[in-house]
Amino acid sequence: MSVIEVARTLAGHTGAVNSVAFSPDGALLATASEDTTAMLWDIASGEVTHVLHGHSEPVFAAAFSPSHAIVATVSADDTPRVWDVRSGKCVHELKGHSLPVFGVAFCPDGTTLATTSYDESARLWNPATGQALRVLAGHTDIVYAARFSPDGRLLVTAGGDGTARLWDVRTGDCLHVLSGHTGIVSTASFSPDGKRVATASFDGTARVWDARTGQLAATLAGHSDTVWGATFSPDGKRIATASEDATVRVWDAATCQPLRTLEGHTDSAFTAAFSPDGQVLASASYDSTVRLWDPAGGKTTATLTGHTNAVNSIVFAPRGSRSGGLLATASADATARLWAL
Repeated sequence: MSVIEVARTLAGHTGAVNSVAFSPDGALLATASEDTTAMLWDIASGEVTHVLHGHSEPVFAAAFSPSHAIVATVSADDTPRVWDVRSGKCVHELKGHSLPVFGVAFCPDGTTLATTSYDESARLWNPATGQALRVLAGHTDIVYAARFSPDGRLLVTAGGDGTARLWDVRTGDCLHVLSGHTGIVSTASFSPDGKRVATASFDGTARVWDARTGQLAATLAGHSDTVWGATFSPDGKRIATASEDATVRVWDAATCQPLRTLEGHTDSAFTAAFSPDGQVLASASYDSTVRLWDPAGGKTTATLTGHTNAVNSIVFAPRGSRSGGLLATASADATARLWAL
């Protein structure tokens, strides 16, 4: 097993770092923190380019637009914000949600922004103007996450009411309610071809659905506790699930049969992510470590140590970007780290 040293420790926040996000060109990293700020970091130097002040409560997540020009943040203060990357100035406060806003995502062409809230709604916005476009109402509990389909025509939302929902982005109509989970649906994501959706649930299962019909294709059963995340590999051939039971599982996406159970974490595996080429699977844990796995063979190839508290978020630098080969991690220890793989 190889030893990988941290390339940079990004210290500056005074509270837990909840999430990390690379800009599409890999030049910048955004961090979102419990200290009510987000920060933009220059990857090459490791220096802060801007501290995004304005939120009055913890910032849960940040996302870059595909054009790199703006970044959106969501917070417990109920108000998403859109910031100019070059100046660090807030250009829009998005008014409408009435409770903390937890999830944020840009559509692939950058023309629409989605936010999800404890107020049981998702909302669509024009990030260039700050205009509210649609209120997606139907969930009966917290909406935790939203993801656009690869073509930008559909949005999937994951809810505390035990359902996921598929929406027409253009009209705001709910096309399908994905019902069957018996616990909170924590995340949902599209396959790379947009034909399927994977959901993860507190009921200890993940499920795969037909995105066109909304019909259940398979239930991925095997974890013994909450499944926090389910994600497709870049080629769409595998699904990785991360669980409170401290394991990560790899499934054949075509047959939905289990391929590997990845064991080694000593606490909840909170999230898992494939590298852009699909050759590495990274998992983040409350045990303060990140593990790198060979998804085909199921072996740990490296353990990333150095964080002193739970690792909340991981993201690989975009393929072909100037930061290709880097992994970013966010931790409750108030730091983010960059690792050269």
